[in-house]
Amino acid sequence: MKPTKIEDRLFSGHSGCFIIAEIGQAHDGSLGSAHAYIDAVARTGVDAVKFQTHIAHAESTQHEQFRVKVFPQDKTRYDYWKRMEFTFQQWSDLAAHARDLGLEFLSTPFSKEAVDLLQMLDVPAFKIGSGDVSNFDLLDEIIATQKPILLSSGMSSYNELDNTVGRITAKGNKLAVFQCTTSYPCDAKEIGYNVLTELKQRYRCPVGLSDHSGTIFPSLAAVTLGANFLEVHSVFSKQCFGPDTKSSLDMLELKQLVDGVRFIEKGLMNKIDKNIASAALSKTKELFSRSAFYSKGIKAGEVFSEDSFAMKKPGGGIDIAIANQLIGKTLKQERCFDDFVSTEDFL
Repeated sequence: MKPTKIEDRLFSGHSGCFIIAEIGQAHDGSLGSAHAYIDAVARTGVDAVKFQTHIAHAESTQHEQFRVKVFPQDKTRYDYWKRMEFTFQQWSDLAAHARDLGLEFLSTPFSKEAVDLLQMLDVPAFKIGSGDVSNFDLLDEIIATQKPILLSSGMSSYNELDNTVGRITAKGNKLAVFQCTTSYPCDAKEIGYNVLTELKQRYRCPVGLSDHSGTIFPSLAAVTLGANFLEVHSVFSKQCFGPDTKSSLDMLELKQLVDGVRFIEKGLMNKIDKNIASAALSKTKELFSRSAFYSKGIKAGEVFSEDSFAMKKPGGGIDIAIANQLIGKTLKQERCFDDFVSTEDFL
């Protein structure tokens, strides 16, 4: 089978950064809105669109309360997850829609039933949310699919990550680990750029940034630091209602992010040799550099002094070092104001 785009990133470090537009629950339970988000993010040039697959009875109970209650129609968190559910056919239609537009379709499962559903949709990889890093009941179900795993590390210590990464790699699954700060929105001081390097050195695998800052800046910085994956929450507008709006990029920002990443990548992939570059710009260099010109008319037999010349544009004549060596010499012919100074002018 032909490798997926995600597998390209996991097998090769030369195929560019994989950018994931995370819709999450921004659709607020509306199937039409979910499809509209797929259309919108496809126009920005991202590689993948990602949702979250919630099956209320399999992951929650009526005892689960909101940390901050923002949904007046939902009495409990269970009620909210229930409202976020789609049927298998609806998920299948969403996946087909994304693929028709050239996007990889991803969704984070929050139960073993959700893993089974996504496996039937043949998702190219499984994303594990920060809250499930040590949920081995769910993790083992995902590992058994043998699909690549994208692991968020938001709330995990290195001890916890070591255990989970070891569990995944022992079974041979391809793995990428994401630096993620579980703060919505995430402050500039909390991004954790240093962790990207630490993760890559510690686990010898591709790394990514799952950003919640609501700006494009951390992702651009992460690319220059070698991130293989980027994940950003996306909304139609920051005026939209929802739990992740302040932590999201709108579609214009998402497009700017994609353009910025691709621009940066071109520079990172093309090394510059300063000597070769300088030689190639010799004509331009001559235009912008300076030569010694006579600052006044001077007659044959006069002595050349510091006042006799000035360094002006363009280049192509003698430089300041040679001009200084001519001071004290006698001119053998008359020269005019703004004539090039030449070594042949002197006795």
